[in-house]
Amino acid sequence: MLDRLYSRVRAHAAGPQAPYWLALLCFAEASVFPLPPETLLIPMCLASRNRAWQFAAIATVSSVCGGLLGWYIGAVLLEHVALPIVHFYHAERTLATLQEKFRQWGVWIILIKGLTPVPYKFVTIASGAAHFAIIPFMLASLVTRGVRFFLVAGLLRRFGAPIETFIEERLPLVCGAFAVLLVGGIVALRYL
Repeated sequence: MLDRLYSRVRAHAAGPQAPYWLALLCFAEASVFPLPPETLLIPMCLASRNRAWQFAAIATVSSVCGGLLGWYIGAVLLEHVALPIVHFYHAERTLATLQEKFRQWGVWIILIKGLTPVPYKFVTIASGAAHFAIIPFMLASLVTRGVRFFLVAGLLRRFGAPIETFIEERLPLVCGAFAVLLVGGIVALRYL
């Protein structure tokens, strides 16, 4: 089922309506949809490398707006909407863990998890369920989603198709390593 959905989404990458599809995908992925935004962002950037920055900006803003919906789902509709979504992905433990981490680490969870392969929808719903303040949530989401999408767009703009495999297979690992280094630097600054 996901393979067919993936193929259908990628088919929209070359059409004139591609930026609208990208905005819709990024918005939906931040709250309920299973496919990552790179599914559409990568082929769009490859098809029109000179518009890569524009596509990254669309992805960032749409993802943050979708994140607000995810936050709202977690904060207000937890019982009726969020828990069925979490149950669909078999992520009850992930939600509980993220809620606890929000209470301990706050904005750093958004900054770190937004770069890792953890689906962003879990971050948004968990932040709402933990009643994390909306303004820091939005600012952290803007930073972390922007870094992720502009990194992808920048690599594709600079290197083109040869970097596509690296992005699809290894970018989550690189972003995860960056997140670990970021946390290590923060901890070092705090205790040194």
